[in-house]
Amino acid sequence: MSGRTGDLSPRQAEALEQFRKNIQDILPRLPAQSDHFLLRWLRARSFNVQKAEAMLRKHLEFRKQMGVDAILTEWRPPEVIEKYLSGGMCGYDRDGSPIWYDVIGPVDPKGLFLSASKQDFIKSKIRDCERLQQECDLQSQKLNRNVESITMIYDVEGLGLKHLWRPAIETYGEILQMFEENYPEGLKRLFVIKAPKLFPVAYNLVKHFLSENTRQKIHILGANWQEELLKYIDVDELPGMYGGKRTDPDGDPRCRTWINHVGPVPRRYYVRDHVKVQYEQSLVVSRRSTRQLDYEILAPGCVLRWQFCSDSADIGFGVFLKSRRAERQKAAEMLEVVSSQRYNAHLVPEDGSVTCERAGVYVLRFDNTYSLLQPKTVHLTVEVLLPDQ
Repeated sequence: MSGRTGDLSPRQAEALEQFRKNIQDILPRLPAQSDHFLLRWLRARSFNVQKAEAMLRKHLEFRKQMGVDAILTEWRPPEVIEKYLSGGMCGYDRDGSPIWYDVIGPVDPKGLFLSASKQDFIKSKIRDCERLQQECDLQSQKLNRNVESITMIYDVEGLGLKHLWRPAIETYGEILQMFEENYPEGLKRLFVIKAPKLFPVAYNLVKHFLSENTRQKIHILGANWQEELLKYIDVDELPGMYGGKRTDPDGDPRCRTWINHVGPVPRRYYVRDHVKVQYEQSLVVSRRSTRQLDYEILAPGCVLRWQFCSDSADIGFGVFLKSRRAERQKAAEMLEVVSSQRYNAHLVPEDGSVTCERAGVYVLRFDNTYSLLQPKTVHLTVEVLLPDQ
């Protein structure tokens, strides 16, 4: 049994009846009261009535705290989010469900986060979820049958190391968790298209925020992605840039009327010069000396990611690959991966990453040899990001 209206087992029907009884006190405050709506929460918790009730009551608190009931009419995101956060709703799949597109490659994560607050990003995604739910309701009325979930298409062409910036990944994880906890069963299927080699690393960073049920709805398409999309989306509903016939009124195959295509965020939007982070360790680099940190990479395709700041003065930094496994090698004896240079990390924290094309021991080298008198304290976080298997 699917756990949907008209396809319930006796146990599921009993759970629905008990669930409705348990939440009588909050029914008037819910965005919907139909069996279709209540069954979404039960399916999300495998028809465990107590867990579904706790989830729904927590959702009501979330709606109150975030002002969700008025978010479509009384809240607008900052201009920088409206202009430079990609994506949009465009067309319907063959079942009549709305389709949401995210075009990841051109997004400028750091520029966005230096221009708006994390709260603004989360609220903008809540607004998108509410808009999509509203569209599902309209489709239900139009088609005279229940439409409660959406199809998503993630165009990840151009996904790069800039998208793995830690503050952005952490916020994206919070948004995924928010979606899982407050919009259960809202996703029908998600297609990932044009995935580059880096995609498995990016997916591995966020997949733990997703339930197993959601993971099973994710389809990573290969070179025949256009053919696969057309199995689920009519050619007249699919934008021209993705192999369909839908265009803007002016003939633009990118359908910019509905899908926001973006670029780098202009610096005039910046409201801060860095995002505050918590560092995991500190080290002192003595005057006229260096400090090296070794990280063993066991397989090609991993990403080495770092963030650091220094106290009171600049510091030299570079990344090297050891030519042989030894206790210590001079920089001249190693392969330079990221060229060593001096960073004003006492003014603006530095962050970066590199894809490790070869296995081996990678060295993060902090250089203070140019300072005759002053030792430097460096605060840093370093991570090795593994590809998803």
